[in-house]
Amino acid sequence: MKYRSTRGQAKNYSFEEAVMTGLAPDGGLFIPQAIPKLPDNWRQDWSQYTFQQLAASILSLYIDSSEIPREDLETLINRSYSTFRSSDVTPLAKIKDGFHVLELFHGPTFAFKDVALQFVGNLFEYFLERRNRQEPAGGKTHRLTVVGATSGDTGSAAIYGLRNKKNVSVFILHPRGRVSPIQEAQMTTVLDANVHNLAVEGTFDDCQDIVKILFGNKEFNGRHHLGAVNSINWARILAQTVYYFQAYFSLLRSLNIDPASPEAESIKFDFSVPTGNFGDVLAGYYAYRMGLPVNKLLIATNENDILYRFFRSHAYEKQTGGDGAVKATLSPAMDILVSSNFERLLWYLARETEADEGQTENEELCDKAGQTVAEWMQELKEKGVFKVSDQAVIKARQIFDASRVTDEETSATIRAYYEPTDKQVKPYVLDPHTAVGVAAADEFIEREQLKTYPNGSHTLICLATAHPAKFSEAVENALKSNPHFNFEKDILPSEFVGLLDKERRVTFVERPEPQLVMNVIENELRKEGISF
Repeated sequence: MKYRSTRGQAKNYSFEEAVMTGLAPDGGLFIPQAIPKLPDNWRQDWSQYTFQQLAASILSLYIDSSEIPREDLETLINRSYSTFRSSDVTPLAKIKDGFHVLELFHGPTFAFKDVALQFVGNLFEYFLERRNRQEPAGGKTHRLTVVGATSGDTGSAAIYGLRNKKNVSVFILHPRGRVSPIQEAQMTTVLDANVHNLAVEGTFDDCQDIVKILFGNKEFNGRHHLGAVNSINWARILAQTVYYFQAYFSLLRSLNIDPASPEAESIKFDFSVPTGNFGDVLAGYYAYRMGLPVNKLLIATNENDILYRFFRSHAYEKQTGGDGAVKATLSPAMDILVSSNFERLLWYLARETEADEGQTENEELCDKAGQTVAEWMQELKEKGVFKVSDQAVIKARQIFDASRVTDEETSATIRAYYEPTDKQVKPYVLDPHTAVGVAAADEFIEREQLKTYPNGSHTLICLATAHPAKFSEAVENALKSNPHFNFEKDILPSEFVGLLDKERRVTFVERPEPQLVMNVIENELRKEGISF
């Protein structure tokens, strides 16, 4: 399996090269040169697999054994998920008939990004150790300087995945004052020598832009060998495809349905995904393209709704209001103006709207798609907007739908599922991001007049992206009128007790300027004793 850039100029990269490079040299994102199909008997063969076994089977379709032998891959996977509190890694929870949440928050930092970043951290270490073993005596030491931007959860997940990793230094940029207190504490209380937090006066988009500029700076990148932990890194997306398969099999098992039976074939699986940077829902798209029976992938946005607007106007436009600024919402991890991973989907849309049936692998069409995406990204940079053809959006709508959820609707949804009118439904506490996904799913059911299982054929699975305790203020405000809700008793994990009072280490960056960030990185590397 080889990898290429969405912008057409970088091709034939190995998996290791794609992972360790992060952002392609032409500024694009790496994608597989072909999406593998599932084995013929995958439903029966995989139906009783653990999460780890599913991960090994799926990831091995994208990673040649010549790069990572199967035994090594299984070791990496088992090590990565040994840190999770649930034996299922990503368990499924029923919130009402025909509607489940997939709990992705059982990792070390209580957020879905642990699923990918525990694995990515081990991948980085594996590749670096191998490269250093292969160096002759007295040869250079291979190192990686990981630089990432976070709107909250990526940062802590990356830090917990990379802390104390040999030959890795990690620098995480977050927008000062725009992440939750727990998220900030999770990042800044990690005092390992190789971990560095930068609080940037600005927005997440400012932080993300700086990271992209640093990767595009050939001199700086070459000097420090930058590595990516944001979802621009292909390994992030790949690892996240696994839990779509896990959800599929878990749901069928909970319903006592054989995956190979006609009854299983009749069920329509709809996934609602709280969406900011588009990585999580993109993983579902790859699972669908591989052959997972997905009916719809619902893109659930908050009021920073560039993706929702795209499906209505066919224009991808940064502007959200009169000042064009990102809006601070109850779901801050989704407060993003530009969804970086959307570029990967755009490449497939650009290619397939030009292709005849069965001709999408044609190299000329692939090159043309890369050129089209590069032109769109240049328009976005220069004008803040580009428009795609009606045909491209029609193609996307075959699998995607989109909804926009306000803060008021988010709070109302948290209340509704903690105070269900159906007495047969157990109260469930949603974090505000998951509430966006649940509200979007409820709206989708009503709008499409769907009948859910067992009375109908549709089953809704919403990805629960974070533990509610990470966003205590939003949850407590939504439920403050309920006399039975007790935050500390109902949802506060023991791991969070006293976290806000721990010692912290963070560097403030007064303006969102790339040079200021580069200066901080080099100063901190010198303190680590690293010469360059």
